[in-house]
Amino acid sequence: MQYINNFFEPFFSPWGYALLIIFALIIGSFLSVVIYRFPKILFNTWHHECTAFLAQHPEETTSSKPFNLCWPSSHCPKCKTPLKPWQNIPVIGYLLQRGKCHTCHERISFRYPLIELTSAAIAVVLFYLYGWSWTLLFGLIFSWGMLAATFIDIDTQILPDQITLSLIWLGLLINTHHVFVSLDSAVYGAVFGYLSLWLIAKTFLLFTKREGMGHGDFKLLAVIGAWAGWEMLLPTLLIASFVGAIVGIAMIISGQIKRQQPIPFGPFLAGAGWICLFWGSNLLAAWNHW
Repeated sequence: MQYINNFFEPFFSPWGYALLIIFALIIGSFLSVVIYRFPKILFNTWHHECTAFLAQHPEETTSSKPFNLCWPSSHCPKCKTPLKPWQNIPVIGYLLQRGKCHTCHERISFRYPLIELTSAAIAVVLFYLYGWSWTLLFGLIFSWGMLAATFIDIDTQILPDQITLSLIWLGLLINTHHVFVSLDSAVYGAVFGYLSLWLIAKTFLLFTKREGMGHGDFKLLAVIGAWAGWEMLLPTLLIASFVGAIVGIAMIISGQIKRQQPIPFGPFLAGAGWICLFWGSNLLAAWNHW
């Protein structure tokens, strides 16, 4: 590891920050593809499986053209015109097109540069905290996974198992070497994280006869427990619930949603978990001091 640190040390000067930002912008651009396409891939897969199970003809109801994270190439969602290489440059491509499709002039969602800039900002913050280290690498994987899960949940109210379960296992694996917490704390965090929300949801269902939370939220809190340890579960829940309640009330008052309309809880869990993973010990120390 010392050899790696010595080899990359010249890159993590001001030029290093620039290289890291460029890399993170590229990752953010890829995350936009994941956020947009992965739910569609899941829906197509589920549709194919359901039609096959019902002994229908899936070739008549699903497209025969491949659709995955690599194909088809990036294109305008409205006119389907493929994007030129310069239009795919993170942030710069959006600015050069002035936020509109070059062909049909349909407005491009600001979400794309927002995700790219958020990805870069996360990379800069974590590099400031950890420098060039394994902790930086794993912290970026956790953060970018949470970023993708957040926007997928906002769009579809689905937290894909491919993201949550992968992060759970990775969190447990890296904490065998105490990267963030001890292995005992990580295991207890994953178990208690899942069971705590499961019990809350089952209690809510018992008394109201309504589903109050999706199973993806259980797994997402298990992810946070596997990475940050069981000690961070309660702070994560408190922060997520407090912020979620404020946002939900504000949306009801403003008329954006109705009183009984559900809103995704995953983004609040992901944000609170991200804070608690990297600053949780400082928050607990400040709380104890207060």
